[in-house]
Amino acid sequence: MTPRLPFLTCALTSAIFLCDGSLTAWAEDLNAEPAAWAELVAAAPSGGNSATVVEADEPEALLPALIPAGPDSGDAGAAAVTGGAGQPVDLAPLWSRPAGSGLPDLRSLLTPAAQPLSRVEDPVYGEVDPDYVFGRRGPLTEREMAMARTAWSYFEKRYQPETGLVNAVGSYPSTTMWDTASYISGLVAAYELGIIDKRTFDDRATKLIATLRNLDLYRGEAPNKVYNTETGEKVNYANQPGEVGFSVLDIGRMLNWLQILKQRYPYLANSVDNIPMRWSFCNMVGDDGRLFGSIVTGDGENRYVQEGRLGYEEYAAKGFALWGFDVPGALDPEPLAYTRIYDVDVPYDGRDPRVFKNQNYVLTESYLLDGLELGWDLPQRDDGWPGVASQGWRAEFAHRIFLVQQRRFEQTGILTARSEHQVDGKPYFVYDSIFADGYAWNTLDPSQVYQPDRAAVAAKAAIGMWALWDVPYTDTLFEAVADLSDPEFGFYEGLYENGNGYIPLQTANNNGIILAALLYKVQGPILQRLNDNTQYWDMAFSQSDIRKNKCLPEPMVKEVSCCACGDLPEPQYAVAWDDFRYCRPIDTADGIAATECHPEEQVFAKPKPRIVLPRACTANWSQR
Repeated sequence: MTPRLPFLTCALTSAIFLCDGSLTAWAEDLNAEPAAWAELVAAAPSGGNSATVVEADEPEALLPALIPAGPDSGDAGAAAVTGGAGQPVDLAPLWSRPAGSGLPDLRSLLTPAAQPLSRVEDPVYGEVDPDYVFGRRGPLTEREMAMARTAWSYFEKRYQPETGLVNAVGSYPSTTMWDTASYISGLVAAYELGIIDKRTFDDRATKLIATLRNLDLYRGEAPNKVYNTETGEKVNYANQPGEVGFSVLDIGRMLNWLQILKQRYPYLANSVDNIPMRWSFCNMVGDDGRLFGSIVTGDGENRYVQEGRLGYEEYAAKGFALWGFDVPGALDPEPLAYTRIYDVDVPYDGRDPRVFKNQNYVLTESYLLDGLELGWDLPQRDDGWPGVASQGWRAEFAHRIFLVQQRRFEQTGILTARSEHQVDGKPYFVYDSIFADGYAWNTLDPSQVYQPDRAAVAAKAAIGMWALWDVPYTDTLFEAVADLSDPEFGFYEGLYENGNGYIPLQTANNNGIILAALLYKVQGPILQRLNDNTQYWDMAFSQSDIRKNKCLPEPMVKEVSCCACGDLPEPQYAVAWDDFRYCRPIDTADGIAATECHPEEQVFAKPKPRIVLPRACTANWSQR
């Protein structure tokens, strides 16, 4: 049976590009010796579970197969490859095939049909370069370093020293958990790139952690959607004291960045763990593993509603999964649908917005964040390696999101890097979508009003795609926004598509993502598993009902009783606890010294009294 998502793992190396459905086999054996790799290929299932392989000596040779040629080239970008039997093999890119179609049989590309694979002396195989990651890699140039300093200037100008928070938009003293996570993104990047020293990093990090640790929570459950950055108080959308519910997507992004903090800087882990330890997750994570946010209705009633659509839902779910929560419903891309735009099957959420009252925007940002921060990997520890995305369908869908924007430029001349972003004046914010509400390139405000004049090349999307895809189109995107900034206040939101100039606003989210993209070029995916210490999050309250009352996940770590017995099997006790159900003390010469215990009830003889002398006696009993 052909799976609906044959992209469980994806790899891009100097030799091959592949997406494969048999996660375990490929993950274990991709780096094997040539003969072992060939045998693995022989065992690979055909049809929907096989992989696309393009032999190439240089990475650039992959581009004709991976990125179809432009509209004037006279072809659709498919690679014509002859299989072992001399038959042409269809290597049309995945994104130009009907949704759900299978991949070609890998074996036909590598061996003659009549010859057993085990006899092939020189099979085609690929080894993953341990230093290779998706996109660009290397030290920053002088110009790129200047961009990083410019982006960091936003967080210097808009910093609130009393709380350690940073304004989400310009001088307005308000923020969300999403924007605060973007500040953490900028803080980590600024330190790792050498823009700030360790003292500055530690001062800012510890101040922020203390504020997050002591936030006044929405109904005592979770962070409110909005906080005043000057006072740290929870506020409404007018920045007045009040409550407006919590966003589980914002919290999921915050959990991703809190995990990055504690993994990269183990000395902060205990402090970081105390932040989510105060939250209650009972209404956030449903029984099926879906995520729920909270809203306050017009009459002040609190309601819990499923939150998130394809792209953002899975990104936020990874934040929860990194902390041990079981969220299969939110990690699952189904229900899934596709729309064809410029011969690319663009994925979108299949839930009908007319029924579920929630729009299904197709945007770039969540796929970029997943790639930059997490490498499109599954949230399990040690689940991937450089150059391979263990959650391959996320990498595949991210590539389609990138490719359809490149195709639009090739066929219309409109430079395209779309994301949600702030705008100057009403409506103040737009979802600059690739697809929404049945239309491609549909720019909508939060009231679902069409705002075509607000479409823009988003700076964060342009720099993010530049970091993750090293191709000429992203070089053009880079040039469009690299100098779109004020050196003292950071990068502007973007450049309007209609020629109306730049968006004269600076935000924490935009500058934080730009810094993350620049750090990605230097170090690869930002989440790095460096902390093997026992975690307070795993061990706290393990002997009490507090974990259960807050719906915290079961501890993911068990401490062994000795330093050298980590590999020993769990001890098997000689008797179960209920073997000690019924016990009686044994009277000995020295007092009660032992017990007689049995699993079944015993009929014990009535104890006889021990005779003692009264104190008035002056002689031994035997002498009377």
